[in-house]
Amino acid sequence: MTDTKALKHKFWKALDDSPFVFLQQDTDPATAVPMTAQLDKDANHAIWFFGRRSSALAKGGPVTATFAAKDHEMFARFNGVLSEEPSRERLEQFWGKPVEAWYPQGKQDPELILLRMDLGQAELWNSDLGFLDTARMLFGFDMLDEAKDEHAETML
Repeated sequence: MTDTKALKHKFWKALDDSPFVFLQQDTDPATAVPMTAQLDKDANHAIWFFGRRSSALAKGGPVTATFAAKDHEMFARFNGVLSEEPSRERLEQFWGKPVEAWYPQGKQDPELILLRMDLGQAELWNSDLGFLDTARMLFGFDMLDEAKDEHAETML
């Protein structure tokens, strides 16, 4: 039986360790771009992104993000709805030197927009099978049952 709670915990930890996703509007796959997720540990219902007002993503709407952990032990695809974050407090919370490097006029840059992705459905895969399962795989044993235990479809 899949431990969905454990998979979600592993997903959030992996995303915190390497907060890079590929984000696209559901209506136009050509809008897919790499983005850096801004996370709030107390808000597991949303993810934020700094963007440009002139970008296709600034229009908001239904989006899908794909994620691969830096150690390739966790993969995810999740959807949600993107909209402009009106809270100046959120912008201040996530602002820092790495963000500032992309906006020459700082927080007053007219192109700067903070986008909030309200999270929906997710599909999570844990590829860290452990030593015994890896050995079984290398010897050609059937891995389908083990793989089912490392996958979940859930709400984030």
